[in-house]
Amino acid sequence: MNSIRLLNLFSVGIFGIVLSAAFCDIFWTRKKICALLGAVAAILLFQGILYFELDSDSVEKLYPLITHIPLALALSILNRSCFWPTISVLTAYLCCQLRRWLALLITAVFAGDALMQDIAEMAVTLPILVILIRFIAPAVRSVSHYPISLQCQFGLVPALYYAFDYLTRIYTDLLLQGVLVAVEFMPFVCSVTYLFFVVHASEEWRTRSKLEQTQAILDLQIEQAVREIVALRESQEKTRVYRHDMRHHMQFLSSCIENGQFKQAQGYIQEIYSEIEANKVTVFCENEAANLIFSAFSKRAFDSNISMEIQARIPCVIHVSENDLCVLLSNALENALHACKKLREKGQEGVIQVSIYEKSGKLFLQIINSCEEDISFVDGIPVTNRSEHGIGVQSICAIVEQYDGIYTFSVRDGQFIMRISI
Repeated sequence: MNSIRLLNLFSVGIFGIVLSAAFCDIFWTRKKICALLGAVAAILLFQGILYFELDSDSVEKLYPLITHIPLALALSILNRSCFWPTISVLTAYLCCQLRRWLALLITAVFAGDALMQDIAEMAVTLPILVILIRFIAPAVRSVSHYPISLQCQFGLVPALYYAFDYLTRIYTDLLLQGVLVAVEFMPFVCSVTYLFFVVHASEEWRTRSKLEQTQAILDLQIEQAVREIVALRESQEKTRVYRHDMRHHMQFLSSCIENGQFKQAQGYIQEIYSEIEANKVTVFCENEAANLIFSAFSKRAFDSNISMEIQARIPCVIHVSENDLCVLLSNALENALHACKKLREKGQEGVIQVSIYEKSGKLFLQIINSCEEDISFVDGIPVTNRSEHGIGVQSICAIVEQYDGIYTFSVRDGQFIMRISI
C-alpha cells in the first residue's frame, strides 16, 4: 500500500472519530479528553498493524469491528449512554460520504486517477470537518435531548446508509454490478424520508399555529382584563373622591333646602347621580369572559361615537371554552366596529346590535352592524383583498366548525348580519 493511500485512510479515520465525538453531547473535561485520546491511539495503532499485515480490502471489511464498535463503546462510557453515541458514529460515517463524493467530483473533472482521488479526499477533509463542527454539530447534539422516538427517527437514515454501504459495496459488489434493487434502494430511502419529513413538518406547523393562536387569545384576554381592571380602578378612585366630598355635597344641599331652593337641590342631586352612573362598570351578563369582551368593545364604540346595543344572557358556565368564546366575540365585534368606523369617517351613522343567549345547551349569537354595500362573498363567507384582513372571519368559521355549529353571513339594506349557532 502506497504512503498516499495510507495517509488518506488515516485522515478519514481522524475525520470520523473527531466528528463522532463532536456529535456526542459530552461535557469534555481533561480526564475525558485524555481517555478519548487513549482510545483513539489504541484504535489507530491496531488499524496500522492490520494494514501492514493484511490487504486494504480485508481491513475495510473488519472496520466495523476494529473502529466503529470500539469508538461507540468509548463514547458510550464517556457519555454514560450507549444509544446516542451509536447514532453519532453512524451519522459521522454518513458524513464521510461528503468528502468522498467531492473528491470523486474533482477527480472526474480533471480526469484523474485513484491517486488524485486520495489527494483530493485529504484536501477537502479539514474544510468539511471545520464546517460540520462549527455549523452542524450543535444542532445534532441538541437532538440527543429529544424524546427517544425522535432520536430513532434521526438515526434511521444513517443506520440504513451504513448497512447499505457495507452490504452492497464492501461485503459484496451488488452496487458495482448494477443490481437494480441495490441501485434503487437509497433513492427509495430518500423518497420515504422526504414523505415522512413532509408529514412531520405539517404536524409541527399545525401544532405551532395552534400554540400561536392560543398565545394570541391569551394576549387578548390579558389586554381586555387590564382594561377592565383600569376601569374598576378609575371607578373606585372616583367613588373614593365622591365619598370624600360627600360632606360638601350634603352641606350644599342642606343650604339649598334651608333657603327653599328645591329645584336647584334636585338638579344638583341629578347631576351627581349622572356622574356616578357614567363611571360605573357595566355588567352585561353573568359570564365573566363575555362581560370583559363586551365592556372593552362598548367603551371603544362609545369613544368612536358609535351606538352599540348589547342584549346578553349567558350563564357563568357554558359548553364553549373561554378561549373560543373570547376569539369568537372579539373577532366579530372587531369587524363590526371596523365597518362602523369607516362609515363614521364619511359622516354616516354607525350602529351595532348584539344579541347572544344560551338555551338548551346551544349558544346563539347575532350581530347586526351598519356597513357599506360593496362586500364580496365566496361560498357565503365575506372576503377581502386587503392584507392582514379576513383572518377574523376565518377564526370565527374555524371555531363554529369545531363545535359542529352553523354560521351565516349576509348584507341587507346597508346592514351586515352575522348569525351563529353552536
